[in-house]
Amino acid sequence: MTRIDKNPESGGSAVSVRGLVKHYGETKALDGVDLDVREGTVMGVLGPNGAGKTTLVRILSTLLSPDAGAATVAGYDVLRQPRQLRRVIGLTGQYASVDEKLPGWENLYMIGRLLDLPRKEARGRADELLERFSLTDAAKRPASTYSGGMRRRLDLAASMIGRPQVLFLDEPTTGLDPRTRNEVWDEVKRMVGDGVTVLLTTQYMEEAEQLASELTVVDHGKVIASGAIEELKAKVGGRSLRVRPVDPLQLQPLAGWIDELGITGLATSTVDVEGGTVIVPILSDEQLTAVVGAVTARGVTLSSISTELPSLDEVFLSLTGHRASAPQDAVPTDTREEVAV
Repeated sequence: MTRIDKNPESGGSAVSVRGLVKHYGETKALDGVDLDVREGTVMGVLGPNGAGKTTLVRILSTLLSPDAGAATVAGYDVLRQPRQLRRVIGLTGQYASVDEKLPGWENLYMIGRLLDLPRKEARGRADELLERFSLTDAAKRPASTYSGGMRRRLDLAASMIGRPQVLFLDEPTTGLDPRTRNEVWDEVKRMVGDGVTVLLTTQYMEEAEQLASELTVVDHGKVIASGAIEELKAKVGGRSLRVRPVDPLQLQPLAGWIDELGITGLATSTVDVEGGTVIVPILSDEQLTAVVGAVTARGVTLSSISTELPSLDEVFLSLTGHRASAPQDAVPTDTREEVAV
């Protein structure tokens, strides 16, 4: 297991953000963001394009300066201690940042030396990470010959060279095929197992549920909800009751009986023929009890009955009024800002 040395001043919080503000002209990329990430966990920052996710990551990784507010990462102040902070973080952005003319091994070795690793350690880390990311066979090939998935794995390997305490992943699987996406997810889980804290921005609901232990939902530069995934689902409400009769021919009649009773108000039941269930929207335990009672009174024999919370996509839609992938006004592309080294 990789050893992660903690800054004693970090306490139990790897990332702490208070009142973070960043404007681009009249555009409010961040408008008073508060955020806390516990050590050794994955915080998913979920939001549509233009919500402020990338701006947040760029500030926390010292690539941008905020207009107001404060932030610490691994115990280091983003504005007052950027040099120390850069030594304990890793960053993988939305686009490959490796030198495509250099072979994979040389990319990693070069980054290791830039991080002041001794030559022997830099060589060892390059070999270790190429093997860990299944890139050993391509180690001597120019990165320009790599597939998109291989470049993304090389990017992740590069962000791990210095054994970071905190890793920022800004939409790391955008554009990847499902197989490569799963490989990246597996590697992120392994990093967290090694003690790394991860702040992950994403638009993919499945990615957030696979990796994050907690979520912060941002929209138009503001935090609109935060907490564990199941907590957010519970806040939105609207559970679904899945009723599975033994006889599939009873699906349609069963749905009609339930709707006729008016137990669930204006909501109507739907039939999942493939799954062999009737899906009944419910808002309370009383409604659940009433549905079960009605089914029993009809003499319908059931093979199973279960409840489900809303999907994460439904939660986001309820909170924002649009889906996470819905196009939004983007932050101006010319947002580069000089940062003192």
